Amino acid sequence: MKDSNFLKENNARHMFHPMAHPADSLANPPKIITGGAGVRVRDVDGEETIDAVGGLWNVNLGYSCDPVKEAIARQLDALPYYSTFRGTSNDAVISLSFDLAEFFAEDDLTRAFFTSGGSDSIETALRLARQYHKIRGDHGRVKFISLKKGYHGTHMGGASINGNANFRSAYEPLLAGCYHIPAPYTYRNPFNETDPAKLAQLCAAALEDEIVFQGPGTVAAFIMEPILGAGGVIPPHKSFMPMVRDICDRHGILLVADEVITAFGRTGAWTGSRLWGIKPDLMCTAKAITNGYFPFGAVMMARDFAEVFEDDETGAATIGHGYTYSGHPVGAAAAIACLAETIRLDVPTNAAARGAQLHEGARVLMDKHEIIGDVRGGHGLMTAIELVSDRATKTPVDKATPVKLQEAVYRNGVLVRVSGPNIILSPPLIISQSEVEQVLAALDAGLAAVRN
Repeated sequence: MKDSNFLKENNARHMFHPMAHPADSLANPPKIITGGAGVRVRDVDGEETIDAVGGLWNVNLGYSCDPVKEAIARQLDALPYYSTFRGTSNDAVISLSFDLAEFFAEDDLTRAFFTSGGSDSIETALRLARQYHKIRGDHGRVKFISLKKGYHGTHMGGASINGNANFRSAYEPLLAGCYHIPAPYTYRNPFNETDPAKLAQLCAAALEDEIVFQGPGTVAAFIMEPILGAGGVIPPHKSFMPMVRDICDRHGILLVADEVITAFGRTGAWTGSRLWGIKPDLMCTAKAITNGYFPFGAVMMARDFAEVFEDDETGAATIGHGYTYSGHPVGAAAAIACLAETIRLDVPTNAAARGAQLHEGARVLMDKHEIIGDVRGGHGLMTAIELVSDRATKTPVDKATPVKLQEAVYRNGVLVRVSGPNIILSPPLIISQSEVEQVLAALDAGLAAVRN
């Protein structure tokens, strides 16, 4: 590895960073992370910080998960790669498909289509949803509906259903036939409704209205995150997703749960769908499936959905879609080990306890710091702090303030993530009570520094 002077000199000189302006990366070089252990990461200068970002929502078990590392090493020795395209398979991915069917049995998800990550999983779900309807003879069902503020990756399909203009406007025109309804976001919504239950009803009514307007026979699927993540940690009222399930069922529309963030325990339940008591037709997963140690994902399919493909005798169910790395044996081995360790540690229990602590602590900070306009979370280790320049008008802070806060918090030993006016907190699910206290203390110090 090159020395620290070389790394600093070339930090952003020869690469574009995702989700950043290239000129900004050159002017304000990103932190160079060179090591990690437990819930902490170490930068090129040897400074250690608690990673309250959890990598990118994905390092649920921290940076010292030896079972996953060892599984990767063993698989690299045995079979470093082979394709799962028609005619070949591998032993690791077969074993993983069985394990996932057992894990997701309560969600009635029994088949898997393997991908290279979250954006791939979304793209796969969109394609399979359209194909499902075509197999059944409903060739007009090609449209998708999703939530404003929702985030669904960065492929053209995912960008098209994304509910944030930041991921759309520079790349338009996007996929035709994608429509959006208001999110159940109590702090900011077009209905000026602050009651979560009433807002859930209004958003559900908006969904049904959009379906009727488009024509039920033209809509393939509704896609949503059980808790909106990158859009600012927006948990809907508990009634919302069951209402959505009912609306989709009445109109013959598939429900796709984007659980790239929420699957495997982050919400304090094993899946976000279980948290709200519903069973989706398709579930997109990735991130924590390998603890972030290998790019991998899976689209899980409900039994009834899968059987439409399996029972087809016309050839219409032939899947003309896949990735070179679909079912990669190293990723599959990592996922097998990660799933076993995730279950052994019972991570939803700690996520629920520590998530409540983090959310309550952030609410205390809101009482202390006027710059905090809203705190959202309360379901596992997903918390957002929204910054405003004026609480009465809910005016967002300027773009520089969250970045200044991020830097001040980092100087106090914690790494957090900026998303618009929001500070996003999504630490590993193994974080301890004392480590959450350190996160809150660093935020307090950082907020005081920005205020002064």
